[in-house]
Amino acid sequence: MSAREEVLARIRTALGSDRPPVAEVARDYRVDDERAADVLRDVLVDRLEDYRARVLRCPPDRIAETVAAALDAGLGTGWRPADVVVTPGLPRDWRPEGVTEDDGRPAVDLAAAAAAVTGVAVAIAETGTLVLDGAAESGRRAVSLLPDCLVCVVTADQVVGGVPEGLARLDPLRPLTMISGPSATSDIELSRVEGVHGPRTLVVVLAA
Repeated sequence: MSAREEVLARIRTALGSDRPPVAEVARDYRVDDERAADVLRDVLVDRLEDYRARVLRCPPDRIAETVAAALDAGLGTGWRPADVVVTPGLPRDWRPEGVTEDDGRPAVDLAAAAAAVTGVAVAIAETGTLVLDGAAESGRRAVSLLPDCLVCVVTADQVVGGVPEGLARLDPLRPLTMISGPSATSDIELSRVEGVHGPRTLVVVLAA
């Protein structure tokens, strides 16, 4: 008998044969949000700002200049376009001139970049969560985790109310990255430290 089989046998013995049946999982939670689209966008902004992210709103035809303003907010006005990495599927008219497209470069090179700019797959208003799914617009996970500043572009049609509605839009087989504010932890003496597991600065461009 292997160690695994022995452990499982002991668990079965401890549980016995008189275990109660597994309770059926309740599925009566809310799956749709009836609030108006502009209300959901306001909720999303409120949650993101509560998590210490910065949100810049703009019309759809001014995304590139607003992304540049977001980089000003995250890096200061002296940033160089060559130090900013964008995902390969980010639309050309969303990109400030001169930025670098991710080409699968090594992680050490991504970590040296000043900032990254990505799209998202969906934005969940109720929890203030941006979901990246590894597609071309969201980019590979390393792009959103290694640079110290992350700028995410969210369009109006990507904003949903709650988690069930957001998950329904996603492919569960894709590498999903869920972002609710800048990376932060309070594990050490309950003192908040930002930038431990990912970007220290998150700026969201909401185009609607």
